[in-house]
Amino acid sequence: MNTEERNIFPVYHEILAREEKETLLKQQAKVIWLTGLSGAGKTTLARHLEAQLFQRGYLTQILDGDNIRAGINNNLGFSAADRFENIRRIAEISRLFLHCGIITINCFISPTDEIREMARSIIGKDDFLEIFINAPLGVCEQRDVKGLYSKARRGEIREFTGITSPFEAPAHCDLEIRTDLLTIDESVDQLLTLVLPAISRKIG
Repeated sequence: MNTEERNIFPVYHEILAREEKETLLKQQAKVIWLTGLSGAGKTTLARHLEAQLFQRGYLTQILDGDNIRAGINNNLGFSAADRFENIRRIAEISRLFLHCGIITINCFISPTDEIREMARSIIGKDDFLEIFINAPLGVCEQRDVKGLYSKARRGEIREFTGITSPFEAPAHCDLEIRTDLLTIDESVDQLLTLVLPAISRKIG
């Protein structure tokens, strides 16, 4: 521990407990982590899931890759080290939302098991729902409204996941959704089946 770390004194025990905030909000906080290739449908499903949860009275927050990189992580690139730091910061932010009693829906490629396990360890395995939003690379390229895959294949984007940087499919996710085989409504129904029991406030 260096000198600066010795001068840090967390005050977690002096602030309102997570359970008190969950009681106020009438929900169980969780981090719903959507992983998958660009174009697989992570953000689309996150928006629809949030709308369904909002209609049921749940308070949520979506964290999305582009928004985070445009703000708090705008100093990071796409090297292996920067990808790791990107997810580390996101996991720490998610943990803050968790302790506020808020359900966080995260949309991040998070391409390796190591990165996802790091996020899980920060957030806590009991509060981390890992969902693989899966679509074949060819389908993701067809959906590529931003033109990112085309740029990557032309060499204009370096270290692009799925083209010049690998994606490791999760080995032990809580749910896998094949968005090339299911409609948005069918996909959201699968999400709700997993998520609702986990976030419903238990009485007594």
